[in-house]
Amino acid sequence: MPTSPSDSPVDLAVVGAGPADLAIVGAGPAGLAAAVAAAGFGLRVTLLDAGERTGGQFYRHPAPALGAARPEALHHGWAAFAARDAALRAHAAAGRITYLPAHHVWTVVPQDKTPTPTWILHAVAGPDELPATVRARAVLLATGAYERQLPFPGWTLPGVVGAGGAQAMLKSGLVLPGRRVVVAGSGPLLLAVAGSLAAAGARVPAVVEAAAYTAYAPHLPALLRNPGKLAEGAMYGSALLHRHIRLLTRHAVTEAHGTGRVEAVTVARLDRDWRPLPGTARRIPCDAVAVGHGLVPQLELATGLGCATRGAADGTAALQLDALQRTSVPGVWSAGETGGVGGAQLALVEGEIAARAIAGRPVPAALARRRARLRAFADAMGGAHRPGAGWTGWLRDDTDVCRCEEVPAGRIREAVADLGARDARTAKLLTRAGMGWCQGRMCGPAVAALAADGKPEPDRRPLSCPVPLRHLAELPPADR
Repeated sequence: MPTSPSDSPVDLAVVGAGPADLAIVGAGPAGLAAAVAAAGFGLRVTLLDAGERTGGQFYRHPAPALGAARPEALHHGWAAFAARDAALRAHAAAGRITYLPAHHVWTVVPQDKTPTPTWILHAVAGPDELPATVRARAVLLATGAYERQLPFPGWTLPGVVGAGGAQAMLKSGLVLPGRRVVVAGSGPLLLAVAGSLAAAGARVPAVVEAAAYTAYAPHLPALLRNPGKLAEGAMYGSALLHRHIRLLTRHAVTEAHGTGRVEAVTVARLDRDWRPLPGTARRIPCDAVAVGHGLVPQLELATGLGCATRGAADGTAALQLDALQRTSVPGVWSAGETGGVGGAQLALVEGEIAARAIAGRPVPAALARRRARLRAFADAMGGAHRPGAGWTGWLRDDTDVCRCEEVPAGRIREAVADLGARDARTAKLLTRAGMGWCQGRMCGPAVAALAADGKPEPDRRPLSCPVPLRHLAELPPADR
């Protein structure tokens, strides 16, 4: 369904033949797998995604205008995506799937209060930010995740980018964040990012991993049940050895230096709680830093509906889901990173399970076992790389924690020590940390840690993204 050229809302319940059987938010691995499976079971599916093309963050690929001859060279598991993307196109051509790219869903509301309501999804569509409305009998949230950032002095310098952001630059734009890139943070993504950057021509002086791989030892059964994951890790490790890239475990970038751009970083050894050890600091010259500490499930739509959450092994909040991928809200399912960060393979499995459940089809035992095996590995991975409480020790009082509102760490510490803030919400109200354009996505974990609770409790927001006021004014009274 093309975006309407007028300023009037696009309403697929009016244009189409009544509500869709299923609306899916997110066309990454989970949403794509669910859409293809559900359409194969005979459901009429509407798939909405904020991006211009399918694949989400994991399967980002270059724009056609760049003329990339082998986009699959930058991806792991490209065949799984390509097969489902082709199936999506076939279902769309046959009228079983309505695919709506560049549609950012900002809220989901029930049309009535019955036990099985019809759901209304409001979206901002296209570069002109036109309003769009979709109605469906069931909703699957596959909104993915965003990077977790732990700030440090100098992290606002040009040349400091997210680890996932560096990978996205390479995959979608075929560009490097710099020529000499330090990769830092925590989590298995770092190895993949370092390998990709080095293969594309960047020099990677070091991969700086805050955790120790010995933290996987208690989870040996989960590791042994996933030999493919172990082989993947070994492949990334051998690539680092082949390219003579240093791997520094139990280390972190504690400061970035430079004037107009980052020129070097200070790296220090950490204790078990991630506190920098005195006398261990060293400088590494570089012109870019790719840093990230794992991912945070993107839950705004789900928590806006009142879906229950749980604390995940990596310290983030994730949705509570049952064996059929159902949330605590009847009629709303979820798959992929929203239920706990676990990677593309797990997302593909969960998307298919959710589609089967929504279509009333049984879930094969082998599929359920594969999900359990991959989820166990994800929990082991999350626990091994969960940030220690001592990381705030590398923050100076003048270090900006909230970049949008320019709130330094000292102001948040003052709110805790002098004004009685004991949680992230109170610190936010007292300092404005988290009230800027990103709405706390960048600073949320850091503010929670400084506020001393550290609890992974996402805000319940009526809007999941910026929305033009005219969209709100044009809503029917029943939807306001």
